[in-house]
Amino acid sequence: MIFSEEQINNYMDQAIGEALQAKERAEVPIGCVIVDNQTGEVIGRGSNEREETQDAIKHAEIIAIEQACKAVGSWRLEHTSLFVTLEPCPMCAGAIINSRIEEVIFGASDPKAGSVGSIVNLLTETRYNHQPEVLANVKEQETGDLLRNFFREIRRKK
Repeated sequence: MIFSEEQINNYMDQAIGEALQAKERAEVPIGCVIVDNQTGEVIGRGSNEREETQDAIKHAEIIAIEQACKAVGSWRLEHTSLFVTLEPCPMCAGAIINSRIEEVIFGASDPKAGSVGSIVNLLTETRYNHQPEVLANVKEQETGDLLRNFFREIRRKK
């Protein structure tokens, strides 16, 4: 683990803030921040945009990765950590591997699409050329409740 518990909680709070912004736009409340491990600076932020853009790849992680790549001027995001409120899906796990992110910290597990332990664990697959460190279930109750309450409200409205 690169960061202290206090720092981890702070960055996860920032990812939760991104998720809350998505919720305000009627998007699934998932948020992500990417941190430069050497400076502690947030270099990428994202929240889901699938509904508003009608674009299947507009996940919080993808948006944050794109922003971080622009910030560092490279597709390689070595020496960075990704904080996300929900366990990454296969697409996002692939982007994490391909961008060489050093560490992934996530909140709630995703039993339907999670690819960092729930269904498969792509990030520990040694046949890939990169395996980031993983810290799971950070602020799991809070991040999980955010999603559960969002979907509960959608079902109630129907």
